[in-house]
Amino acid sequence: MRSSLVLLTWLAAAAVAQEVDPAVPEPAAPAPVAEETAAPLPLGSAGPVATPAASDCPEEAVSFEVVTGYAYSAPAFVIDSQTGTLLLTDCIDLCRRNASCQALNYETGLCVLLGSTADGQEADPLTESQYPVFTMYVQKMCYAEAPRCDSAWAFERVQNHTLNGMAKKTIEAESRLVCEQACLAETEFVCRSASYVASSAECRLSDMDRHTLAGLGAFQPSEGTDFLENHCVGEPVKLCEFTEIDDRILKTVDSVHQNVSSLEACKELCLSANFRCHTYDYNDTGDKVCRLSHHSVATLTNILEPYLEIPGSTSYELSSCYNVTIDCRAGHMVARIQTSRLFNGKLYAKGSPNTCVTDVTSSLDFELKMGYSDLECDVKRGGPGHYHNEVVLQHHDRIVTSADLGLSVRCQYDLSNKSISNAVDLEVKGDIQPVLEQEAVVDSPNVLMRITDRDGSEVEAAAVGDPLSLLFTIVDPQSPYEIFVRDLVAMDGANSNEILLIDAAGCPTDESILQALLRVNGTKDLASAFDAFKFPTSDVVQFRALVTPCLPRCEPAVCDVLDYVGAVRQTESYGRRRRSLDRTRRAASDEEMLVVQTIRIDDRFSRRAAGDAGGAEESGEARAAGLPTVTTLEPSSVCMNTSGLLVGGAVLVLVQLALLAAAVLVFRRRRAKDAQGVDSGAGSLAQLYDSGYSARRA
Repeated sequence: MRSSLVLLTWLAAAAVAQEVDPAVPEPAAPAPVAEETAAPLPLGSAGPVATPAASDCPEEAVSFEVVTGYAYSAPAFVIDSQTGTLLLTDCIDLCRRNASCQALNYETGLCVLLGSTADGQEADPLTESQYPVFTMYVQKMCYAEAPRCDSAWAFERVQNHTLNGMAKKTIEAESRLVCEQACLAETEFVCRSASYVASSAECRLSDMDRHTLAGLGAFQPSEGTDFLENHCVGEPVKLCEFTEIDDRILKTVDSVHQNVSSLEACKELCLSANFRCHTYDYNDTGDKVCRLSHHSVATLTNILEPYLEIPGSTSYELSSCYNVTIDCRAGHMVARIQTSRLFNGKLYAKGSPNTCVTDVTSSLDFELKMGYSDLECDVKRGGPGHYHNEVVLQHHDRIVTSADLGLSVRCQYDLSNKSISNAVDLEVKGDIQPVLEQEAVVDSPNVLMRITDRDGSEVEAAAVGDPLSLLFTIVDPQSPYEIFVRDLVAMDGANSNEILLIDAAGCPTDESILQALLRVNGTKDLASAFDAFKFPTSDVVQFRALVTPCLPRCEPAVCDVLDYVGAVRQTESYGRRRRSLDRTRRAASDEEMLVVQTIRIDDRFSRRAAGDAGGAEESGEARAAGLPTVTTLEPSSVCMNTSGLLVGGAVLVLVQLALLAAAVLVFRRRRAKDAQGVDSGAGSLAQLYDSGYSARRA
């Protein structure tokens, strides 16, 4: 069935073309693709016409503008229609070589050349064409007043949309073409997009586009405004990360390649494409079939059902790309990062995360300066004129996650070589031994917090980024109580850093780190999914939470969270009782329990010894030109941080002793209660929580 998917899309596209105007007679024979035909209409001007006037546009200034989800209904001006066209670039090349071709309609497997354009007509001739597959209208344009564009097309236009509040410069432009040329010719900043309002001749230039602002909700409807995304902008491609979208693939793509040897080869085709490729899939529509598209979730918000649901299929969407360069100065090195997506986080020296760090807020370019004699950055010297260090690109402000990158940077002054690698080994090691602190008040249930894999089995070791769950279990399955959780925090072993995961209202603070607490298969147990993470300053991560029982049942909280496209949605979380909406204090009440779980983390980079030595053996051309060299170092062994293990072990022992002492204290007070008829266990636990946990938050 997969091998016939492309053929089905051809037939669907043909059906859509017939629905536009079923009364149009079939042409006797298609017009041949010719180098010399009737002179075309000046590109980007009004139409339609059957025999265009002369055009003076130089060949190197010809490019194209794409409109996704629409088709140009002009059957009287069809020049040629070719099925079996699997590359949008091939269809564009046909139009480029044909002087009569002014525009085209394209859908995977079908290319229709047209002798007129949709511009300059009283009624909008573009017909929405988004179901069952979406088409693309592509118009030939002449950018004679702008630098040459090497991409397959120059702009993508989205009608009645804009990037809200992102204008960096506003000018007057008599037409959409003039606005696009102004964006291409902009020199004060990198113009990634423009918004054009025809009624006021206003052209708003921006250094952002839909990809750099993905998930932030800036791309919004705006009646009468054309959003123009610049595809001539170069993007970083050295270090690229793709996220998996399971069980769905795009209905229409830009390129279909057959006999591609592997998934990695398909990824390389995407990264080397002559357009801004953002999504690829492999083996889902046929054996060794690789499909590429410039679209992603962020660019398809205005398209009706752009994906085809296929269980077991996978689309790979570009998350972000980085270009990393090293500037070797007389007394320091500077690591510079350029990203393809707006970055918030920090860049720091791995051994000195607090003293050698650059905090980054909403930026595409940033850097970290590390002095050779600066103890705060701890730059290592490997020999005469050889300096190196390890830096971490951390996306979250507080913790290390699987999305972060470890980079090894070095400067070699004797050979004028500079190298950088993206080898990183962030690993959670050792047995995970639960450290449990629990307290029951009157007949409240005993609650256990455990770290498990997604199947519910307790884990003994994990790596940063591994899918895990935080599970809250009532020990007695016959207990009449249910439970809810609030004030769930993660802390490092030194108690100097902590992050709030579930707030006082019972809602997740950041679902990208920890998701909402939900019931497990209809039981009373609560679980929250997360990917393993760590703090950059410690080998220990400790989870603490307040758990409260309730009768007859716990009502879930209704929380506002951001979804994957940046829109606000509501989700339930079993983090509080509905009658306790106004409770905001962090202290434990008489009916709450404190539960604790600790995990040890080892975070070390590992490299081949030969890789370090090989860093000095650069090519003769690089040495002669004095250029930096980028190399990838593969991990070969794990370096054990002995001192870290000793300190972490000592911290773990101290934590266990403290919890044991607390348990003994509670037990003694219970004995006293039995003798005196007074229950003081909850008060002891509240005192422990208020003094040991809340004080550190203050």
